[in-house]
Amino acid sequence: MNPASSKVFAVALLAALPALASAQLTGNISLTTNYKFRGQDQNATKAKAIKPALQGGFDYAFGDSGWYVGNWNSSVDWLANNSLESDLYGGYKFKAAGADFDVGALTYIYPGNSNGNTTELYGAATMGPFTAKYSHTLSKDYFGFAGAKAGSGLKGRNTGYLNFGFAQEVAPSITVKASVGFTRFASDIKDLGVPNYMDYQLGGAYDFGGGLSLGAAVVGANKKAFFGHVNKSRVIVTLTKTL
Repeated sequence: MNPASSKVFAVALLAALPALASAQLTGNISLTTNYKFRGQDQNATKAKAIKPALQGGFDYAFGDSGWYVGNWNSSVDWLANNSLESDLYGGYKFKAAGADFDVGALTYIYPGNSNGNTTELYGAATMGPFTAKYSHTLSKDYFGFAGAKAGSGLKGRNTGYLNFGFAQEVAPSITVKASVGFTRFASDIKDLGVPNYMDYQLGGAYDFGGGLSLGAAVVGANKKAFFGHVNKSRVIVTLTKTL
């Protein structure tokens, strides 16, 4: 993130703090040693393991209706002329058959380069410590892979991502987390020679109380021969403050 973007991001988060007194509005801010999305480094310019990212956002729940909206942001460096990812999402949470369900839509926005903009629908089910989530691409492009916005005529629509997660408190304030995900690209992207791939995460978090937590995990993905160092396994440490 360049200095100007960092200042705007920080000021926006500080300006939102007074509003967080509302019981239905929550916020968060994090500093992580490396931002990976679906197993891939979101700073692709360096092969280093430590590439810090500043992150944060807010969620607003409409009472007990189950409806919610939110925004989440992070510094990134994988698109030309862009240093920020800003996500907008909304959905509905409900309980049924002994499980917690969450369905909604999410748009990933890259203000400096719209070639990366992507919109997905998602659905998740949680039962006990286990969660299964599927995301399906609606936009013509999938994070610039097909070059739809660049006029290639190729589309990333119908790319799918399936993730299975586990989170369990194993001792007071200590939670163990693990997940595995699978990305299945749309046919136009696969025809370019881009392979489907799997990502993984194994780690845990410690809750200090007062909304402060520290997490650490090994995160990576396969198919490194094609994607390069961005899919390499990293030990990532993240400090998060919930507001």
